Amino acid sequence: MTRRIAVALPALAFAASCASLGSASWAQTYPAKPVRIVVPFAAGGPADIYARVVGQRLHEGLGQPFVVEDPPGAGSIIGTDIVAKSPADGYTLLMMSNTHTVNESLVPKKPFTLMKDFVGIAPINYSDLLMVVHPSLPVKTVKWLVAMAKAKPGGLNYASSGTGTPYHMAGELFKAMAGVDIVHVPHKGSAEARTSVVSGQVEMMTDAITTMAPIAKSGKVRAIATTGSKRSDVMAEVPTVAESGVKGYEATIWLGIMAPAGTPRPVVDRLNADHQGHRPSRAPQDVAGAGRRGDVDVCGRVRPLSQPGHREVGQGGEDFRRAPGSITVTW
Repeated sequence: MTRRIAVALPALAFAASCASLGSASWAQTYPAKPVRIVVPFAAGGPADIYARVVGQRLHEGLGQPFVVEDPPGAGSIIGTDIVAKSPADGYTLLMMSNTHTVNESLVPKKPFTLMKDFVGIAPINYSDLLMVVHPSLPVKTVKWLVAMAKAKPGGLNYASSGTGTPYHMAGELFKAMAGVDIVHVPHKGSAEARTSVVSGQVEMMTDAITTMAPIAKSGKVRAIATTGSKRSDVMAEVPTVAESGVKGYEATIWLGIMAPAGTPRPVVDRLNADHQGHRPSRAPQDVAGAGRRGDVDVCGRVRPLSQPGHREVGQGGEDFRRAPGSITVTW
Protein backbone atom coordinates (compact mmCIF):
# COMPACT_ATOMS: atom_id res chain seq x y z
CA MET A 1 0.00 0.00 0.00
CA THR A 2 2.76 2.48 0.98
CA ARG A 3 4.74 1.68 -2.15
CA ARG A 4 1.64 2.19 -4.31
CA ILE A 5 1.06 5.61 -2.77
CA ALA A 6 4.71 6.56 -3.24
CA VAL A 7 4.52 5.61 -6.89
CA ALA A 8 1.12 7.24 -7.44
CA LEU A 9 2.00 10.65 -5.99
CA PRO A 10 4.75 11.49 -8.52
CA ALA A 11 2.47 10.23 -11.28
CA LEU A 12 -0.34 12.50 -10.12
CA ALA A 13 2.05 15.43 -9.84
CA PHE A 14 3.32 14.78 -13.36
CA ALA A 15 -0.25 14.57 -14.69
CA ALA A 16 -1.19 17.84 -12.99
CA SER A 17 1.90 19.48 -14.42
CA CYS A 18 1.04 18.28 -17.90
CA ALA A 19 -2.55 19.49 -17.53
CA SER A 20 -1.31 22.90 -16.44
CA LEU A 21 1.11 23.10 -19.35
CA GLY A 22 -1.60 21.90 -21.71
CA SER A 23 -4.01 24.56 -20.47
CA ALA A 24 -1.40 27.28 -20.84
CA SER A 25 -0.49 26.04 -24.31
CA TRP A 26 -4.17 25.98 -25.30
CA ALA A 27 -4.53 29.59 -24.14
CA GLN A 28 -1.59 30.60 -26.32
CA THR A 29 -3.26 29.14 -29.42
CA TYR A 30 -6.77 30.36 -28.45
CA PRO A 31 -8.85 31.13 -30.37
CA ALA A 32 -8.23 28.64 -33.15
CA LYS A 33 -11.71 29.04 -34.68
CA PRO A 34 -14.61 31.56 -34.64
CA VAL A 35 -16.12 32.44 -31.24
CA ARG A 36 -19.78 33.22 -30.76
CA ILE A 37 -21.14 35.87 -28.40
CA VAL A 38 -24.70 35.07 -27.37
CA VAL A 39 -26.86 38.12 -26.60
CA PRO A 40 -30.06 36.86 -24.92
CA PHE A 41 -31.98 40.03 -25.80
CA ALA A 42 -33.69 41.38 -28.91
CA ALA A 43 -31.44 42.66 -31.68
CA GLY A 44 -30.90 46.39 -31.90
CA GLY A 45 -30.72 47.11 -28.18
CA PRO A 46 -27.65 48.28 -26.20
CA ALA A 47 -26.49 44.72 -25.46
CA ASP A 48 -26.61 43.78 -29.14
CA ILE A 49 -24.78 46.94 -30.23
CA TYR A 50 -22.07 46.53 -27.60
CA ALA A 51 -21.64 42.83 -28.40
CA ARG A 52 -20.89 43.71 -32.01
CA VAL A 53 -18.44 46.41 -30.99
CA VAL A 54 -16.71 44.08 -28.52
CA GLY A 55 -16.69 41.26 -31.07
CA GLN A 56 -15.02 43.46 -33.67
CA ARG A 57 -12.31 44.58 -31.27
CA LEU A 58 -11.65 41.06 -30.00
CA HIS A 59 -11.43 39.92 -33.62
CA GLU A 60 -8.82 42.60 -34.28
CA GLY A 61 -6.84 41.60 -31.17
CA LEU A 62 -7.12 37.82 -31.35
CA GLY A 63 -7.42 37.17 -35.07
CA GLN A 64 -10.63 35.12 -35.19
CA PRO A 65 -14.22 36.24 -35.89
CA PHE A 66 -16.44 36.84 -32.85
CA VAL A 67 -19.95 36.21 -34.17
CA VAL A 68 -22.98 37.71 -32.41
CA GLU A 69 -26.18 35.68 -32.02
CA ASP A 70 -29.43 37.11 -30.57
CA PRO A 71 -31.76 34.41 -29.20
CA PRO A 72 -34.16 36.50 -27.03
CA GLY A 73 -37.01 35.27 -24.87
CA ALA A 74 -38.13 34.62 -21.29
CA GLY A 75 -36.33 37.67 -19.94
CA SER A 76 -32.90 36.49 -21.19
CA ILE A 77 -33.28 32.93 -19.85
CA ILE A 78 -33.48 31.16 -23.23
CA GLY A 79 -30.26 32.58 -24.63
CA THR A 80 -28.44 32.35 -21.31
CA ASP A 81 -29.32 28.66 -21.02
CA ILE A 82 -27.80 28.06 -24.46
CA VAL A 83 -24.48 29.34 -23.13
CA ALA A 84 -24.80 27.44 -19.84
CA LYS A 85 -25.17 24.19 -21.79
CA SER A 86 -22.31 24.94 -24.21
CA PRO A 87 -18.84 23.41 -23.85
CA ALA A 88 -16.61 25.32 -21.45
CA ASP A 89 -13.91 25.89 -24.04
CA GLY A 90 -14.03 29.65 -24.59
CA TYR A 91 -15.85 29.43 -27.90
CA THR A 92 -19.28 30.45 -26.56
CA LEU A 93 -19.54 33.66 -24.53
CA LEU A 94 -22.48 35.45 -22.92
CA MET A 95 -23.23 39.16 -23.06
CA MET A 96 -24.93 39.65 -19.70
CA SER A 97 -26.58 42.59 -17.98
CA ASN A 98 -28.11 43.40 -14.61
CA THR A 99 -31.15 41.49 -15.88
CA HIS A 100 -29.24 38.34 -14.99
CA THR A 101 -28.57 39.36 -11.40
CA VAL A 102 -32.22 40.34 -10.92
CA ASN A 103 -33.42 37.03 -12.37
CA GLU A 104 -31.53 35.13 -9.71
CA SER A 105 -34.18 36.19 -7.20
CA LEU A 106 -37.06 37.02 -9.56
CA VAL A 107 -36.95 33.66 -11.39
CA PRO A 108 -35.60 31.08 -8.93
CA LYS A 109 -36.67 28.07 -11.04
CA LYS A 110 -34.25 28.46 -13.92
CA PRO A 111 -32.18 25.75 -15.63
CA PHE A 112 -28.99 27.49 -14.45
CA THR A 113 -27.54 29.50 -11.55
CA LEU A 114 -25.54 32.56 -12.48
CA MET A 115 -22.64 32.29 -10.05
CA LYS A 116 -22.49 28.49 -10.30
CA ASP A 117 -22.77 27.95 -14.04
CA PHE A 118 -20.82 30.97 -15.33
CA VAL A 119 -17.50 32.68 -14.81
CA GLY A 120 -17.02 36.41 -15.33
CA ILE A 121 -14.59 37.59 -18.00
CA ALA A 122 -14.89 41.38 -18.01
CA PRO A 123 -17.31 44.25 -17.45
CA ILE A 124 -18.13 46.44 -20.45
CA ASN A 125 -19.90 49.59 -19.31
CA TYR A 126 -22.81 51.12 -17.46
CA SER A 127 -25.25 53.87 -18.35
CA ASP A 128 -27.88 56.07 -16.74
CA LEU A 129 -31.47 55.79 -17.94
CA LEU A 130 -33.87 58.48 -19.14
CA MET A 131 -37.45 58.67 -17.89
CA VAL A 132 -39.78 59.89 -20.64
CA VAL A 133 -43.51 60.36 -21.20
CA HIS A 134 -45.57 60.67 -24.36
CA PRO A 135 -46.32 64.34 -25.15
CA SER A 136 -50.05 63.67 -24.75
CA LEU A 137 -49.50 63.11 -21.03
CA PRO A 138 -49.62 66.59 -19.45
CA VAL A 139 -46.68 66.17 -17.06
CA LYS A 140 -43.32 67.91 -17.21
CA THR A 141 -41.72 66.91 -13.91
CA VAL A 142 -41.43 63.88 -11.67
CA LYS A 143 -43.44 65.65 -8.95
CA TRP A 144 -46.21 66.26 -11.46
CA LEU A 145 -46.11 62.60 -12.53
CA VAL A 146 -46.24 61.36 -8.94
CA ALA A 147 -49.18 63.63 -8.16
CA MET A 148 -51.10 62.35 -11.20
CA ALA A 149 -50.30 58.71 -10.38
CA LYS A 150 -51.46 59.11 -6.80
CA ALA A 151 -54.67 60.77 -7.95
CA LYS A 152 -55.33 57.89 -10.40
CA PRO A 153 -53.93 54.64 -8.90
CA GLY A 154 -53.46 52.15 -11.73
CA GLY A 155 -54.52 54.77 -14.26
CA LEU A 156 -51.08 55.22 -15.84
CA ASN A 157 -48.87 52.65 -17.52
CA TYR A 158 -45.19 52.26 -18.41
CA ALA A 159 -43.39 50.15 -21.00
CA SER A 160 -40.34 47.95 -20.54
CA SER A 161 -38.33 45.57 -22.70
CA GLY A 162 -39.60 42.62 -20.65
CA THR A 163 -40.04 41.25 -17.16
CA GLY A 164 -36.85 41.36 -15.11
CA THR A 165 -35.01 43.71 -17.46
CA PRO A 166 -33.26 46.82 -16.11
CA TYR A 167 -36.05 49.01 -17.52
CA HIS A 168 -38.68 46.96 -15.70
CA MET A 169 -36.77 47.04 -12.42
CA ALA A 170 -36.16 50.79 -12.77
CA GLY A 171 -39.91 51.25 -13.09
CA GLU A 172 -40.71 49.03 -10.12
CA LEU A 173 -38.09 50.76 -8.00
CA PHE A 174 -39.64 54.11 -8.88
CA LYS A 175 -43.11 52.86 -7.95
CA ALA A 176 -41.90 51.56 -4.60
CA MET A 177 -39.88 54.65 -3.67
CA ALA A 178 -42.47 57.17 -4.92
CA GLY A 179 -45.41 55.25 -3.46
CA VAL A 180 -47.40 55.10 -6.69
CA ASP A 181 -49.32 52.44 -8.64
CA ILE A 182 -48.38 52.47 -12.34
CA VAL A 183 -49.19 49.46 -14.53
CA HIS A 184 -46.27 47.61 -16.11
CA VAL A 185 -46.61 46.74 -19.82
CA PRO A 186 -43.80 44.33 -20.79
CA HIS A 187 -42.66 44.06 -24.42
CA LYS A 188 -40.46 41.65 -26.39
CA GLY A 189 -37.55 44.07 -26.58
CA SER A 190 -36.54 47.66 -25.96
CA ALA A 191 -37.18 48.67 -29.59
CA GLU A 192 -40.77 47.44 -29.37
CA ALA A 193 -41.29 49.19 -26.02
CA ARG A 194 -39.84 52.40 -27.42
CA THR A 195 -42.23 52.26 -30.37
CA SER A 196 -45.20 51.87 -28.03
CA VAL A 197 -44.26 55.01 -26.12
CA VAL A 198 -43.48 57.08 -29.22
CA SER A 199 -46.84 56.07 -30.75
CA GLY A 200 -48.71 56.85 -27.52
CA GLN A 201 -49.95 53.30 -26.95
CA VAL A 202 -48.10 53.35 -23.62
CA GLU A 203 -47.65 56.54 -21.62
CA MET A 204 -44.13 56.37 -20.26
CA MET A 205 -40.86 54.43 -20.16
CA THR A 206 -37.40 54.45 -18.61
CA ASP A 207 -34.83 53.66 -21.31
CA ALA A 208 -31.07 53.80 -21.94
CA ILE A 209 -30.21 57.48 -22.16
CA THR A 210 -28.06 57.20 -25.28
CA THR A 211 -30.90 55.51 -27.14
CA MET A 212 -33.76 57.66 -25.89
CA ALA A 213 -32.08 61.08 -25.74
CA PRO A 214 -32.20 61.70 -29.54
CA ILE A 215 -35.90 60.75 -29.55
CA ALA A 216 -36.58 63.16 -26.66
CA LYS A 217 -34.65 65.95 -28.39
CA SER A 218 -36.76 65.41 -31.53
CA GLY A 219 -39.92 66.06 -29.50
CA LYS A 220 -41.44 62.61 -29.97
CA VAL A 221 -41.32 62.04 -26.20
CA ARG A 222 -40.78 64.36 -23.24
CA ALA A 223 -37.83 63.76 -20.92
CA ILE A 224 -38.66 64.42 -17.27
CA ALA A 225 -35.71 62.89 -15.40
CA THR A 226 -32.50 60.89 -15.56
CA THR A 227 -31.82 58.03 -13.17
CA GLY A 228 -28.18 58.46 -12.16
CA SER A 229 -26.75 59.84 -8.94
CA LYS A 230 -25.98 63.09 -10.79
CA ARG A 231 -27.14 64.77 -13.99
CA SER A 232 -26.05 63.26 -17.28
CA ASP A 233 -23.84 65.14 -19.72
CA VAL A 234 -26.13 63.94 -22.50
CA MET A 235 -29.07 65.99 -21.19
CA ALA A 236 -27.67 68.22 -18.47
CA GLU A 237 -30.83 70.33 -18.41
CA VAL A 238 -32.88 67.34 -17.21
CA PRO A 239 -32.85 66.77 -13.42
CA THR A 240 -32.33 63.41 -11.76
CA VAL A 241 -35.22 61.50 -10.22
CA ALA A 242 -33.56 61.93 -6.84
CA GLU A 243 -33.34 65.72 -7.05
CA SER A 244 -36.93 65.79 -8.33
CA GLY A 245 -38.31 64.52 -5.06
CA VAL A 246 -37.68 60.76 -4.91
CA LYS A 247 -34.61 60.92 -2.69
CA GLY A 248 -32.09 58.11 -2.98
CA TYR A 249 -33.43 56.83 -6.30
CA GLU A 250 -30.79 55.53 -8.70
CA ALA A 251 -31.01 53.02 -11.55
CA THR A 252 -28.51 52.11 -14.26
CA ILE A 253 -27.98 49.49 -16.94
CA TRP A 254 -24.64 47.67 -17.11
CA LEU A 255 -23.16 45.00 -19.34
CA GLY A 256 -20.45 42.38 -19.02
CA ILE A 257 -19.08 39.22 -20.63
CA MET A 258 -19.24 35.76 -19.04
CA ALA A 259 -18.39 32.22 -20.11
CA PRO A 260 -19.58 28.77 -19.01
CA ALA A 261 -18.16 27.63 -15.69
CA GLY A 262 -15.10 25.47 -16.18
CA THR A 263 -13.71 27.55 -19.03
CA PRO A 264 -9.90 27.30 -18.63
CA ARG A 265 -8.57 30.14 -16.51
CA PRO A 266 -5.81 31.02 -19.03
CA VAL A 267 -8.51 31.51 -21.69
CA VAL A 268 -10.58 33.71 -19.37
CA ASP A 269 -7.49 35.71 -18.48
CA ARG A 270 -6.50 36.13 -22.12
CA LEU A 271 -9.93 37.47 -23.05
CA ASN A 272 -9.87 39.85 -20.10
CA ALA A 273 -6.35 41.02 -20.94
CA ASP A 274 -7.29 41.70 -24.56
CA HIS A 275 -10.41 43.55 -23.39
CA GLN A 276 -8.37 45.71 -21.01
CA GLY A 277 -5.65 46.20 -23.61
CA HIS A 278 -8.10 47.87 -25.98
CA ARG A 279 -9.05 50.52 -23.43
CA PRO A 280 -7.68 53.89 -24.63
CA SER A 281 -6.86 56.69 -22.23
CA ARG A 282 -9.43 59.20 -23.50
CA ALA A 283 -12.38 60.29 -21.37
CA PRO A 284 -15.50 58.12 -21.66
CA GLN A 285 -17.70 58.99 -24.62
CA ASP A 286 -21.19 58.17 -25.83
CA VAL A 287 -22.14 55.10 -27.83
CA ALA A 288 -25.32 56.52 -29.41
CA GLY A 289 -25.26 55.62 -33.07
CA ALA A 290 -21.60 54.69 -32.93
CA GLY A 291 -22.16 50.95 -32.83
CA ARG A 292 -23.60 51.18 -36.32
CA ARG A 293 -20.62 53.23 -37.53
CA GLY A 294 -18.01 51.05 -35.86
CA ASP A 295 -16.29 53.97 -34.11
CA VAL A 296 -16.52 52.56 -30.59
CA ASP A 297 -13.75 50.87 -28.62
CA VAL A 298 -13.99 47.50 -26.88
CA CYS A 299 -15.51 49.08 -23.77
CA GLY A 300 -18.10 50.99 -25.73
CA ARG A 301 -16.11 54.20 -25.60
CA VAL A 302 -16.72 56.26 -28.69
CA ARG A 303 -14.18 58.37 -30.50
CA PRO A 304 -14.60 62.12 -29.91
CA LEU A 305 -17.25 62.78 -32.58
CA SER A 306 -20.10 61.72 -30.21
CA GLN A 307 -21.51 62.95 -26.90
CA PRO A 308 -21.02 61.54 -23.39
CA GLY A 309 -23.44 58.91 -22.22
CA HIS A 310 -22.24 55.43 -21.42
CA ARG A 311 -19.46 55.16 -18.86
CA GLU A 312 -16.69 52.62 -19.02
CA VAL A 313 -16.12 50.07 -16.28
CA GLY A 314 -12.46 49.18 -15.72
CA GLN A 315 -12.53 46.23 -13.35
CA GLY A 316 -10.10 43.39 -13.70
CA GLY A 317 -11.30 39.84 -14.19
CA GLU A 318 -11.09 38.88 -10.51
CA ASP A 319 -13.19 41.86 -9.42
CA PHE A 320 -15.82 41.18 -12.07
CA ARG A 321 -16.02 37.50 -11.15
CA ARG A 322 -17.23 38.58 -7.69
CA ALA A 323 -19.42 41.53 -8.72
CA PRO A 324 -22.55 39.75 -10.06
CA GLY A 325 -22.83 37.73 -6.86
CA SER A 326 -22.83 40.80 -4.63
CA ILE A 327 -25.38 42.55 -6.85
CA THR A 328 -27.61 39.47 -6.78
CA VAL A 329 -27.66 39.64 -2.98
CA THR A 330 -28.82 43.27 -3.21
CA TRP A 331 -31.88 42.30 -5.24
